Amino acid sequence: MTGTAVGTSIPRVDGYEKVTGQARYAGDLQLPGMLHARLVVSQYPHARIVKIDKSAAEQIPGVVVLTAADLRIAKPDPSRQGEPLASGEAVFNGHPIAVVLAPTEALAEDALALVDVTYEELPVVVDLRSALAADAPRAREKAIKTSSETEAHASVSGAKEELERPASPNVSNQTHQHRGDVATGFRQADAVVEFTYQTQWAHQSPIEPQTATAWLEPTGTLTIWSSTQGTFYPRQQLAKILGLPAARIKVVGMAVGGGFGSKLMLIEPLVAAVAMVAKAPVRLAFSRTEEYLAANPAPAAEIRVKAGGTRAGALTALEAEVTFDTGAFPASPLGICCHLLGSSYRCPNVDIRGVEVMTNKVSPAAYRAPGAQQAYYALESTIDELARKLGLDPLAFRLNNAVAEGDARVDGATWPRIGLRECLEKAQEHPIWRNRHNKASDEGVGIAIGGWPGGLMPAEAGCRMDPDGTFTVVTGSVDLTGTNTSFALIAADVLGVPVEKIRVVNGDTSTAPFGPVSGGSLTTYMVGPAVQGAAAHAREQILQIAADELEAAVEDLEIADGAVRVKGVPDRSLTLEKIGDLTMNFGAPYAPVQGQGKRGKAPNAPGFTVHLAKVRVDQATGNVELKEYAAIQDVGKAINPAEVRGQIMGGVVQGIGWALREALVYGEAGELLTASLMDYALPVAMDLPMIDTVLVEVPAPEGPFGAKGVGEPPAIPGPGVIANAVRDAIGARPTEIPMTAERVLDTIRAAKGKS
Repeated sequence: MTGTAVGTSIPRVDGYEKVTGQARYAGDLQLPGMLHARLVVSQYPHARIVKIDKSAAEQIPGVVVLTAADLRIAKPDPSRQGEPLASGEAVFNGHPIAVVLAPTEALAEDALALVDVTYEELPVVVDLRSALAADAPRAREKAIKTSSETEAHASVSGAKEELERPASPNVSNQTHQHRGDVATGFRQADAVVEFTYQTQWAHQSPIEPQTATAWLEPTGTLTIWSSTQGTFYPRQQLAKILGLPAARIKVVGMAVGGGFGSKLMLIEPLVAAVAMVAKAPVRLAFSRTEEYLAANPAPAAEIRVKAGGTRAGALTALEAEVTFDTGAFPASPLGICCHLLGSSYRCPNVDIRGVEVMTNKVSPAAYRAPGAQQAYYALESTIDELARKLGLDPLAFRLNNAVAEGDARVDGATWPRIGLRECLEKAQEHPIWRNRHNKASDEGVGIAIGGWPGGLMPAEAGCRMDPDGTFTVVTGSVDLTGTNTSFALIAADVLGVPVEKIRVVNGDTSTAPFGPVSGGSLTTYMVGPAVQGAAAHAREQILQIAADELEAAVEDLEIADGAVRVKGVPDRSLTLEKIGDLTMNFGAPYAPVQGQGKRGKAPNAPGFTVHLAKVRVDQATGNVELKEYAAIQDVGKAINPAEVRGQIMGGVVQGIGWALREALVYGEAGELLTASLMDYALPVAMDLPMIDTVLVEVPAPEGPFGAKGVGEPPAIPGPGVIANAVRDAIGARPTEIPMTAERVLDTIRAAKGKS
């Protein structure tokens, strides 16, 4: 490949449309006769639905109210997707139980207040520990099948093991991952530390709430326009739920105003089912309150970690118990969390047990590296404390035990080529770490690592040469984070043309080649090689046509300056525009240039990162001020360095939110107390320091030009690195996130009380 486009920083190809307001989001779509949907949601965390009286609402002209009994679900099951409206039982505060349809959103809102629901309250289980008791109330009366949607964002495996049946009726999943003998490992240790950590429910909080429009067209095709992170996956799931052939379902991905794992098959089944009954286009757009009440945030967890090590700097044992609060629907990232806890450091003796327990809260889903934030907050806090107890430098201790290529994971597999050690070595050189001892008494410096296995999903792509000598690349993926710009750079590099000559199109499910979901750090890694292959295939066809016309051997040709020319003889050339004319015109002697590329089975391309943070803690109030921050990440190969740095900065900000501010808070009766942006505290610009990004390039052997996914890792270490910096500043270990001023102050006071 002779191009030089890859590795060049360029603006996003969709940047102009977005900054000028020309991008079309799901909420911008207008269809003739469209009905607007509003949700009737449960006011109770757990209740039997005795009666839904819709008569008063339907007195308003044009208003229709639909319940679960009105929908035509082919394969109903008590999951959010398979039962989009509660049927007989509401299991969380905000659970949708009816849909109000009206010609305008305002009219639907007025009618909403007239729907009268009679409830019979049922026992509520809110507290994680209480839900685990043998005599705990059941979070739901109906049985429910397990789900592993969040596990699909990363590809990890492990042997299945028969586990003891849990005593609690609310346990929905268990796992046990282990190797060696931890009892022996702890006996060999010179020091052992043990802590229990709590994390809270955290919402993805995209700027754009969940939005979708559906219409059963007269042709019999069900079309869904959605703010979705993928199109083919929803189509497959909708076909199962609605009992329709996949070919009769068309999913159109609109511009997405942020997803972070939340926008993948939540409201699409409901909107589609309602549209099939209404026989008119139907749009549902969550309000901000509905987004917090009834969407799909990251679940809370409690993690106990015990670790032992030697003064020589070796880990000897790691033990953990992980408990996820999965709300009323089994969908937590339990397996990923346990896998990462037991696989990130070399340790001969590991025992990780995990339990998922249901409570009367909303259903969870992925949030940018699901399960990893919880895992590394607990792991990195414990590793840091163990290094302190052993009297060792915490970075050197990590470097001595960090996994590398060939090291075993807890599932028995081995790590492929990864860049964790290279990132740690770069961190040693960073000014934040080099100057860590040069700080005030109320300041602290922390370090933490984070890693992501990387997701896998097949992909196809097409590359067509157009009559004017430009190229159109077609994929079935959704551009969430600038991936289209990366695809344009890849195609330009392969074809040897300027990136301005490449147009990338994301087709719908009726026209595009198959595409994976955009999530799990898999888009560039899986779709990129398909684009690379499609461009190479198109290039082969172009060179063959030019070889015939120029009477030269293919190997003697090159593409440069908009033409195919004989190497060393620039006068013997054929413009790309001329080749277009020879392939796409009446009587053209050659077939059109259409390249195809595919990506199937591939090894994981894990991404690792190391974060450094310097904080100042107000000893009187507990307020934590971030002074400096650095993110050092192995990106394989930065296709578009500017976008990669932007991705890292965005992930860092989300990690800071997890660490210091964000939490969905539920009351003792299970009611949501933080159902608006007035109450759910997101980080703002004044909370943030300048973020230094350092790119480390350890190529992924099967990534496009060595690239790997970069989206997940930067969102992971924030809670751990800030907790370690706070520990350095106050001399006591914070064990709950978010580390609000009140919690930090309590930690300071507790430490003073012990002393």
